[in-house]
Amino acid sequence: MTVKSAERVIDILDLLKDVREGMTLKEIADSLSLPQSSTFHLLNTMESKGFLIVTERRSYKLGPKLIQIGTKAIETLDINSEAQPYLRRLMEKVEETVFMAVLIEQELVYVAKVDNPRSVLTSAQIGMRKPIYCTGLGKAFLAFLPESMKDRILANVDMHAVTEKTITSRLSLNNQLSLFRQQGYAVDDEENESGLYCLASPVFNASGEMVAAISVSGPKNRVYSRQAEIVEELTKTALQISERAGFTKGG
Repeated sequence: MTVKSAERVIDILDLLKDVREGMTLKEIADSLSLPQSSTFHLLNTMESKGFLIVTERRSYKLGPKLIQIGTKAIETLDINSEAQPYLRRLMEKVEETVFMAVLIEQELVYVAKVDNPRSVLTSAQIGMRKPIYCTGLGKAFLAFLPESMKDRILANVDMHAVTEKTITSRLSLNNQLSLFRQQGYAVDDEENESGLYCLASPVFNASGEMVAAISVSGPKNRVYSRQAEIVEELTKTALQISERAGFTKGG
């Protein structure tokens, strides 16, 4: 059983989502074969609640309330649980530790870890926060976030040496990030943990915004010698997770 007024509200929203300049009361009523009187009351109610706005030419357009609802809907898409089968499959193919992290208030936070039986012990654990400038996951964010956001984050970061290989020069890091952006993945070459080599790739949402990063980590001699093979599987998995979140490549 459906409620007719609710159906009409949905039909109106669905109609207006594809008409950027908006539509008049008559245009909406005619398009949906509805009486103008009842359509007028529906539109007025939707406008009063912020679901629609009215332009100077009395056209109705989608309103700001829908942005809030859409944002909440995106947030409820649990990228972690959606990614789990893909992360496990990646681990099985590359036989190394696989991680996923998100950015929370400009800090890198690990949200998933899938160990392989031959995995080496690393300090990174789920829930842990790590430096953004010297981890593969962090560098993936810095490389693929908008330039202004990257600069804002780095302005508040103290780039101290974590290992003897940590890059502490802002200029050197920016040059490296440009390369990562071109090649589609980031690299941490023993910069956060000695002996550990990490490859990381970005995950995007339906709006094309970077929402997470995934990585493959292991002993340098093992990962470096198989880098081309691992990168292929890593970037393919990142794209699959992105598509699961609504991302369309080239869209």
